Amino acid sequence: MRTLTSADLSLNTATVSKQWTLAECIDGCARHGIGGISPWRDKLLDCGVDRAAKLIRDAGLGVSGLCRGGWYTAEGALTQTVLDDNKRAVDEAAAIEAACLVMVVGGLPDGSRDIDGARAIVTDGLSATLDYARTVGVKIAIEPLHPMYAADRACVNTTGQALDICDRLGNGIGVALDVYHVWWDPDLAAQIARAGKDRLLAFHVCDWLNPTRDMLTDRGMMGEGVIDIPAIRSVVEAQGFDGLVEVEIFSAEDWWTRPADEVLAAMTGALPSI
Repeated sequence: MRTLTSADLSLNTATVSKQWTLAECIDGCARHGIGGISPWRDKLLDCGVDRAAKLIRDAGLGVSGLCRGGWYTAEGALTQTVLDDNKRAVDEAAAIEAACLVMVVGGLPDGSRDIDGARAIVTDGLSATLDYARTVGVKIAIEPLHPMYAADRACVNTTGQALDICDRLGNGIGVALDVYHVWWDPDLAAQIARAGKDRLLAFHVCDWLNPTRDMLTDRGMMGEGVIDIPAIRSVVEAQGFDGLVEVEIFSAEDWWTRPADEVLAAMTGALPSI
């Protein structure tokens, strides 16, 4: 397993979403020696896509991903609005030269109890987006979310489910693994091996606090919680993954309340726990 430095980290802008604009995130990464960034689309659009692309390029940062596309079950099905928004997300990812477009695929349509039907809608939506993404050289990364989000955020909840979709859709699609969502899965190591290097498109880290105060917005800095992050990273890197390690922390009562420079310093200080 490689020895990480701050240059191997990427800042997901959600980690300091309450403190900084995208331009400030880019400057902060440069100051702290962090090698990459992963913008959320709201921050990207506030900055302006072309301006953001130039700022990122001028700072010498890699782009580990763009968050996020998906939400295919919004409005009940694959509406043109949903499909058009995902096409725009692909174009934005291409403009900033993102390694992938991360997909939070959507949960159950309103009023539905048919999770298999929701997964079928998601697969059709991903297929449509992937057809376009291939034409502009953007890779699509399904992010399986913890089962607690199956109803409202993502009906794809394990790496195995995500790879089943990838198997059906072919080249250009893989997975974004966030340890917060997949650490509990007893089949994780086998599914990472199944993915292989070509389909391991992103690796996100934070920690699961026990007890946790909120399932969405109480993530910990690496080393604060119960996830054996180095063990998972070793399995991912055994498949040849050598990309940026993306730090994505939702923390309403802690890290979002601190000065952003303090958060980035904590990120680099947590390297031994990754």
